[in-house]
Amino acid sequence: MKTYFRLLSFAKPIEKFAIPYILSTIFAVIFSTLNLALLAPLLQTLFSGKQATCNVAKIATVKPSAFDIMGTFNYYVQYIIKHYGAWGALQFVCGAIVVSALLANLFRYLSQRTMENLRVHTLLNFRRAVFNNVMNLHLGFFSNERKGDIISKIASDVQVVQFSVTGTLQVVFKEPLTLIVFMAMLFNMSAKLTFYSLLIIPISAFVISRIVKRLKAQAIASQQSYGNMISYLDEALSGIKIIKAFNATTFIKDRFNRENTKYSSIVRSMARRQQLASPVSEFFGITMVAGIVLYGGYLVLNNTSPLTAPVFITYVALFSQVMRPAKAISDSFSSIHSGIAAGERVLALIDEKPLIVDAPDAVAINGFNEGIEFRNVSFAYQDREVLSGIDLKVPKGKTIALVGPSGGGKSTLMDLIPRFIEPQSGGILIDGKNIQAVTVDSLRALMGIVNQESILFNDTIFNNIAFGKTDATMEQVETAARIANAHNFIIEAEEGYQTNIGDRGTKLSGGQRQRICIARAVLSNPPIMLLDEATSALDTESEKLVQDALNNLMKNRTSLIIAHRLSTIQNADLIIVLENGRIAEQGTHQELIAQNGLYRKLIDMQTFQS
Repeated sequence: MKTYFRLLSFAKPIEKFAIPYILSTIFAVIFSTLNLALLAPLLQTLFSGKQATCNVAKIATVKPSAFDIMGTFNYYVQYIIKHYGAWGALQFVCGAIVVSALLANLFRYLSQRTMENLRVHTLLNFRRAVFNNVMNLHLGFFSNERKGDIISKIASDVQVVQFSVTGTLQVVFKEPLTLIVFMAMLFNMSAKLTFYSLLIIPISAFVISRIVKRLKAQAIASQQSYGNMISYLDEALSGIKIIKAFNATTFIKDRFNRENTKYSSIVRSMARRQQLASPVSEFFGITMVAGIVLYGGYLVLNNTSPLTAPVFITYVALFSQVMRPAKAISDSFSSIHSGIAAGERVLALIDEKPLIVDAPDAVAINGFNEGIEFRNVSFAYQDREVLSGIDLKVPKGKTIALVGPSGGGKSTLMDLIPRFIEPQSGGILIDGKNIQAVTVDSLRALMGIVNQESILFNDTIFNNIAFGKTDATMEQVETAARIANAHNFIIEAEEGYQTNIGDRGTKLSGGQRQRICIARAVLSNPPIMLLDEATSALDTESEKLVQDALNNLMKNRTSLIIAHRLSTIQNADLIIVLENGRIAEQGTHQELIAQNGLYRKLIDMQTFQS
């Protein structure tokens, strides 16, 4: 129940919906019950016929209690029979039934509309909370989690919560209230017969509880399996070119189909249990009604019951409706297990805390005036040390190149500066301030990042360049594109800057995508540039265009670049050679060549890699 109430906390302010829902539901239940209660006076009027006028002497002289609905209504029916005859009474009863039905359906509509508003409101808050938290998580979280599983939780599991858990709230109030009102009417009509008929309810409840017992475990398994399928789908779509190139289509199909078969089997088993609960409750309900008809009919036929035939028929009709809310309650128990299981998965994602957060006393850094300094910085992934005892100064306005064999720690060192990851020991300072003492947003605002992989979005060229800057003008975007050597190919596109570039920029060449990324960095005009293998995946012609764009980008800026091509690094102010997580050599290109060490060896082999 703790999970259930926590899920309901996303419905706040719940009183905005609960109060009108409770009021409209109460009136809907009252008028719905009244519809059935009016059957007795209706049948009494029909059965009495012309004799009704002769029986008016039996009219009660004292008006019954307001809580005795049937007695009160019978009082007025008899009164109308006395003054207007049986036909007048029949008109009155039928009119009352029509008005009661109209009001019952009106209030039921209002209650359903209120509940739907609550459901949508809860879903809105729930999905917003989980997405916002996912966006705040550190990058390391996404390295350890399947993207498809995250998508499944945000998309599918949230929907399950919406329709089962918030839907159950409707059942929790409405159906028990309906059941109580119906039972009050039945006890009012015949307490003895009602006690007799209720003996079968504990048996029905026990059988249904046994049926739905394993539903929660199956729901968890089905949601995990669905997450795996989404992951396989995402990987297949992202890597379709490689799949076809390596003739792995059959393997990918088989892997997806195995998970699909597993998921279908679990869902089928869940459906059997869920669908069995309803017929079982209905069977017990019909059995109860049949028992009542048998026992009550015997009493009526032998004149040993105070119930008249019209009242007994009304009793049977009322009791048959008792099973409707009872059935809805039993059905809700089967569906709530799926909702709680899905809710636990989503709440686990909401409860995931980012490892990199602002310190309580963090301050914003508004400029960059001196430089960046690494002081005895070390970093390890679990048990594998990647950086060890790094001491490095990056003065403002200088270009620093990071080179070295693959796995040397270059990308890790660069990721430490914008706090994508945190060092295990040591500190990184900007203008003498430890970056852990400044706010993350202000720190990253000082930096522009261009990666080896061109990360673009399925949007227009303009929106990709102006990404994150909603106030950017066309003039500013065009200026950034010119600096990035991108303007010429953009204006040649079908719709210029408003051309959609497709998923991940697939409509553009590699060099064009990279120049769009550079233009995006130029537009933000940061004082610090971090360039991670920005030209490694390009052909010679594209590399020259991108390199020119990078040279424009790095003018009057502090730059750290990771590269494996001589053309990219030979003009750097300082070259840092990393090997096995340590600084092996450092100096200018000519100084390192003269040392005839690791750098010279790498130059000769041309194997600078990330």
